[in-house]
Amino acid sequence: MEPTRSTGSQQNLLSEVRFLTVAEVAELMRVSKMTVYRLVHSGQLGAVRVGRSFRVPEQAVQDYLRSGLPPGFPDVA
Repeated sequence: MEPTRSTGSQQNLLSEVRFLTVAEVAELMRVSKMTVYRLVHSGQLGAVRVGRSFRVPEQAVQDYLRSGLPPGFPDVA
C-alpha cells in the first residue's frame, strides 16, 4: 500500500489553520486552563494532541463560542 499524499489544496488549507495553546484559549475565553482541558476532554472543544500538549484550532474556539449564543445574537467573529 502506498502512503497517501496531500494535494496542494489540502496543504494550503492546513497552512491557513491557526492553532492556539490551552493557555491562549483560556485567556481568550477568560476561563482557567483547567476549564479548557475539561472542554477538550469532554469533546465540546475540538483539539489535536501534539506530543503531550493540546493545540486548539482557532476555528474550533469560534465555533464553540457561537454555539452558546442565543438565536439572533450578533456574530462574534
